[in-house]
Parts: sequence; structure tokens; C-alpha cells
Amino acid sequence: MNTPTSLQNASHPTAPVRALIADDERLLRDQLRARLAEVWPSLEIVAEARNGTEAVQLTEEYHPDLVFLDIRMPGMTGVEAARAIAQLPTDEDTADGWLGCEIVFITAYDQYAIEAFEQGVVDYVLKPAERERLLVTVERIQKRLGQRHLIESADAKESVAPQVGMQQLLQKLATQMNPAAVPHLRWIQATVGQNIQMIPVEDVLFFISDEKYTRVQTATIEALIRKPIKELIDELDADLFWQIHRSTLVNTKYIAGVSRDLRGRQLVAVKGHPEKLEVSRSFTGLFKGM
Repeated sequence: MNTPTSLQNASHPTAPVRALIADDERLLRDQLRARLAEVWPSLEIVAEARNGTEAVQLTEEYHPDLVFLDIRMPGMTGVEAARAIAQLPTDEDTADGWLGCEIVFITAYDQYAIEAFEQGVVDYVLKPAERERLLVTVERIQKRLGQRHLIESADAKESVAPQVGMQQLLQKLATQMNPAAVPHLRWIQATVGQNIQMIPVEDVLFFISDEKYTRVQTATIEALIRKPIKELIDELDADLFWQIHRSTLVNTKYIAGVSRDLRGRQLVAVKGHPEKLEVSRSFTGLFKGM
């Protein structure tokens, strides 16, 4: 098998692809770096992290195109780090137009990696990293980054970032790794006027957050809670609630349709409510072809 050709950065076409490696074992980080240098010489390793928390912080700082995450690290696991990375500000929220990053899990636990790989959202590398398997991973990653670059070059409004489908996959992986985890949220305790009301999650049309509060909207009630979207994502069923914007979750049961405004932005129409919800560029792939 030939060594894959280099791929230019999707956001900056003249720059190399930039990557971050996160593993709590230094020797394994060194080994992966060496193997990557063999199979992808032009890849730039911009940072290394010793745990999940560092991985999130360094991703936010460096905005890499690719993050290699050990699936099991002390403290914040690779799955938890991936979920946090998926919530980092992207596209219109950042000055450099960063559209998020591809995720590759480093794992010795084949049962988790295989499911992630089959979903097509992320790839994986088994410990210890072997050249032939790493070549397969690199070729797949290059193909995905290349597709993202071509789509953005053709029409920035049609960008497809790796966040699409990530919520569902990471939630399933987290559940597999921790079967005793807290079950999905069923009730929302929210403030309605001067009263506290219990709202069934299945009745919620959408959630919209600002810096301090999250609005809970049903067909008949508008309420407020002090819980950010990033926490709700961890507690809600990702198959039922889709994130369509950094600050918005919508109940898929109540999606009436998707249209475009004069600026080309996708807008989600919601059954039982007149408000239309904007889809950010990072999540337009959820409604590809609409």
C-alpha cells in the first residue's frame, strides 16, 4: 500500500493538516507520533495532551483538524473529551472559521472501536499502532477532510462538519463504557412565572440557551432553567434531541420541515410553534439535500 499523499488544511488551503494527540501514556504518544511521521509526513502535530481535560483545552487553543484520543484516560475519558470538543465554538463563533475536527480514538478495547468505526463518524487506532492499520485510518481521514474542503470551496453554506451524528455515537459509547450511568432525563424542573413546574421531556419542542439561562419551549409553556446546552446534551436522548446550533436543541418528533432564508441559512420549522430555528453551518449536514 502506498503512503497517502498530503492534504491541505480545509480552512487554510496552503497549510498542512494539523493534529493533536491525547494519551496518558507518554511512550504510546511517542510511538503514534513516530508512526504518523512514517505514513503521513506532512501532518503537523501541534500539541500533545496527557488527559481528556488537556485535550479539550488544547483543542480550543490550537483548533486542529484532527484529534487522536485515547478512549480510556484517567479523569475525563476520551469519549467525554470528544463530547466536550464537539461543543467547542466553531464557524461563525470563531475568527479563523474553524469548523471542528475529525476524531480518531486510540483504543485497546476493540468492541468500542468497532462500533465507532462502523458508524462512519470517527475512526480508530488499536494499541499498539501498527503501520498497515494506521494507513487505512489516514486514508479515510484524508478522504473526509478532502470532502469537507471541496464542499466548503463550492459553497460555504453547505459545509458538513464532523459534529453531525457525533452526539448519538458518543452517547452510545459512553453508555457501553459505563452501564451504570444515569439514565436519560425524563422530566425538566423549570421556572414558569413565579412557579416551579415539572415538564415531561417528551413534550419539549426545543431548548435555546443564552449565557445564563436555557429556554424550555413546549406547545403551551415557555419556561427557564439554569442549565447550559452542553449539560443537557449529556442527559437527553441524542436520538430524540438533535443539536442544530451551539445554543439550540430540537425535538426530532416536532420537526415540521426545513427551509432557507434569503441569506441561504437553513431554518427548522417546529410543529405547534411559529418560531423558526436557525441551523448553524456546523450542523447543516443533518438536513443534507433539503
